[in-house]
Amino acid sequence: MAASKRPSGEGRAPLARHGALKSRHPFVTLVAMLGVVLGVFGVSAAGIAAYNVWDATQTVTANAVVLDGDKPLPPSLGAIEGGVNILVAGTDSCEGENARLSSACRAGDTKGERNDVTMLVHISDEPRRVTVVSFPRDMLVSIPSCPKEDSSGSYSAMSSQMINASYQYGGLACTVLTVESLIQDEIDFAAAIRWAGVINMSDAIGGVDVCVAEDISDPDNTGLSLTAGTHTLEGEQALQFLRIRHGIGDGSDLGRISNQQQFMSSMVRKLQSDSVLANPATLLNLATTAINQVQQKQLVLSSGLTNPTLMVQIAMAAKDVPYEDIVFVQYPTVYASGAGGSRVMPVKDAAKVLFDALKANQPLTLTGDASQGYGVEVTGEAVKPETAPTPAATEPAGEAPPTAETPATAETPAAETRVELPSDIAGQTAKDITCTQRQK
Repeated sequence: MAASKRPSGEGRAPLARHGALKSRHPFVTLVAMLGVVLGVFGVSAAGIAAYNVWDATQTVTANAVVLDGDKPLPPSLGAIEGGVNILVAGTDSCEGENARLSSACRAGDTKGERNDVTMLVHISDEPRRVTVVSFPRDMLVSIPSCPKEDSSGSYSAMSSQMINASYQYGGLACTVLTVESLIQDEIDFAAAIRWAGVINMSDAIGGVDVCVAEDISDPDNTGLSLTAGTHTLEGEQALQFLRIRHGIGDGSDLGRISNQQQFMSSMVRKLQSDSVLANPATLLNLATTAINQVQQKQLVLSSGLTNPTLMVQIAMAAKDVPYEDIVFVQYPTVYASGAGGSRVMPVKDAAKVLFDALKANQPLTLTGDASQGYGVEVTGEAVKPETAPTPAATEPAGEAPPTAETPATAETPAAETRVELPSDIAGQTAKDITCTQRQK
């Protein structure tokens, strides 16, 4: 993306955490959640189908977080110079049915809602690419001054806090400010989903295939137990898989991120196939589920995500991205000395290579492999289904054949230079088929 269009930190317009806004077309929530929270980027026919159901869908009211009240919303993705950055948080609320899903809630730790998962989805300008950056929840960062919920002022800035404290400290707007300070760029839109919302959306999608190399069991935390092999997960089992860390990899949040990347890669491949996108009944079921999540307060959106035209533009922009250009990476870290076994520190030099490449819209090459994320190993490569070839254009009657002065074809553009990411940036592409490893 281009240089930040909105200053972060001091001198920036105050952010209001919540403002009641009407979502005239609730199907936008579906597009937002599929395209962002659950890592779904191939929507092909979904954008067209969306228009067919919007007018028949009842209006819902959502609590929207205003990220920049003075900035007019762009009419389409193409109007955002350099692409778009979307922040996604998965939060560990203890409200309602979410309480039984969290070991912390069951243990009596109900002191607020934290961003247990924090991801940045970057969709580039043309040529379209998608990069998803996961920020370890145990990473120690500075949290900037964040606006208070009642607009009465701002909280003081804090240093050396786990990044998952940002949501508890000041809601979605504070998590946005915190990540902006890390990436030195603007976040255009944001969303947060609670665990019950993930379960319901996963049910509506119909399951995602995952691979487990050996039997795994986590009875004390997530409750997940799986035998070795391939499993189709949906509902609560899908949430357990996304949250498990005890019993896989090195037992840390870094291993959990690798697991999440396996799940998202598999979901991308499924939703870019006809099994979901060509099924109107599935699409309508997804729409209904998304509406319910807004009504049940399982989703929180920034105000920009209530713009249906924009959301279709975002979804359609990423529909034909090749598997190798859908890249999932972890923000690079090293374990912090003297801060507890699970705490990690950001490696900003390596991260700068990544974010400079995203701003310059350069394709990425991973030099390390997915096993560096501790939780998975690469077992194969996926092949994207072929699309029907475009018929060749018929030469107009009477047109002179090409000559040396009028070449028959345009000159082939030079191949883009791919940026090799530092080896300490772990990740995988949607092309990589990976398998979860049991904790040793």
